[in-house]
Amino acid sequence: MIGIIGAMDIEADYLKSLIEDKKTNVCSGIEFCSGKIFGKDIVVATSGIGKVFAALCAQTMINLYNPQVIINSGVAGALKPGMKVYDVVVADKTCQHDMDTTVLGDPPGLISGINKVYFECGERAKAVLSEAVRSNGLTAVSGIIATGDKFVADCDLKKKISDTFDACACEMEGGSIGQVCFAGGIPYGVLRIISDGDGGVADYAEFVLKAAENASKIAEKFIELW
Repeated sequence: MIGIIGAMDIEADYLKSLIEDKKTNVCSGIEFCSGKIFGKDIVVATSGIGKVFAALCAQTMINLYNPQVIINSGVAGALKPGMKVYDVVVADKTCQHDMDTTVLGDPPGLISGINKVYFECGERAKAVLSEAVRSNGLTAVSGIIATGDKFVADCDLKKKISDTFDACACEMEGGSIGQVCFAGGIPYGVLRIISDGDGGVADYAEFVLKAAENASKIAEKFIELW
């Protein structure tokens, strides 16, 4: 069983449309669509935006379907200079840039209790995502993706997140899905298409639909290759 999570409908609806023998199950307010794509067992869900929705979706998916791997696919904002709209990022690992207990002497981003800042993505998940990117005639950047409950558009904040965590992109779900998968022993991967660069919100409004479409096509190829 392969699990795919998108935060928004535009990040998941295309894959849902490909499912054969589709069954739907609503749990914790989230609709899970399961069936087969390329003859492989698949479950796809739209989590909703933000860390809590994403974590809720990932844990519920694990409880209901016990997937072999979970892929979080969608769009993100660029952090590194030179990154452009529609660039592709395959995460090496994720972190949560808004987790902050530094006043207690902890490093930025430390998740209390498990004492981790970064959640490493599964090696096979990374390799197959990268191959799926190449199969679509594109080139992926490998790097750290930073997650937080904030749409990051301010250039100073982007630089701070990049400098602190060495992250190349930021979004609002991947790091929390990584934490849930770490706790459950489930390999995971994160695929992001850059939808907003220096233009911030204006870029996002113009490019998000195409960026989400590109991510869905790569996720489709991932399913075929897995």
